Amino acid sequence: MEDPNRPVTGYPAPNAHHPNGYSGNPPPSGAAYPYAAAPPPNAYYNYQNNPYYPQGYQYDADSVRRATCLRRIFAFVIGLVVIFGTITFIVWLVLRPQLPEFRVDSFSMSNFSLGNNSLVSFTSQVRLTARNPNKKMTLAYDHIDAVIFYKSESLSQTTMPPFSQDTKNETSLTANFAAAGSFVDKSVVDGINGERGKNGNVNFNLRMLSRVRFESKAWRTRRRFLKVFCGDLFVGIPGNGRSGALTGGPKQCRVGI
Repeated sequence: MEDPNRPVTGYPAPNAHHPNGYSGNPPPSGAAYPYAAAPPPNAYYNYQNNPYYPQGYQYDADSVRRATCLRRIFAFVIGLVVIFGTITFIVWLVLRPQLPEFRVDSFSMSNFSLGNNSLVSFTSQVRLTARNPNKKMTLAYDHIDAVIFYKSESLSQTTMPPFSQDTKNETSLTANFAAAGSFVDKSVVDGINGERGKNGNVNFNLRMLSRVRFESKAWRTRRRFLKVFCGDLFVGIPGNGRSGALTGGPKQCRVGI
């Protein structure tokens, strides 16, 4: 049996300090508890002492608005470019525009004369066929400038009138040339006489330039320069004052834009 006079253990000593800051009996109801003082501020997080924090910075609302406006304009322009490119690509897939085709059917020369004085005279006629291979687009040509060359030397030039082509259409063209005592370089005289002396054939070139526009019911392109080159046109000219014609049959031309 426990001794009633034995002191009870487990209670704090009379002078023991409690973690609450009071000792002995607890304070009466409603009493305030003291709090520990805040630690001193860390100098690293003090903006005034931080070397990486811009000193004297002031918020500029106008600059922010201008930057936002520029970003919106830039995004708008990029959006327009993407939309326009997508529409153009879709139209190209649907219409699939193709370059026209040109062919020299005949090339004749009359009264060809070339003297030692480097003067050349002749009349010439070139017949061509222009073909539009497109199924959904028509072609509209401006006037066509045509030039006959011997190598890189121009001998005569002419102009053909404008015309239009429907889809899957072939159009016959005629270009008439004339040269009356036109001066040419001595290398041209020697080159032509040398070719005539071998087999009687002279190699001429025909170049044409025009502006063409591709058109459909709901879409059209801006006018573009069309370049046509017809090379290796061998014309039989055995001697001065004689006439000659294209040898070897029709010749296909190269076309580019």
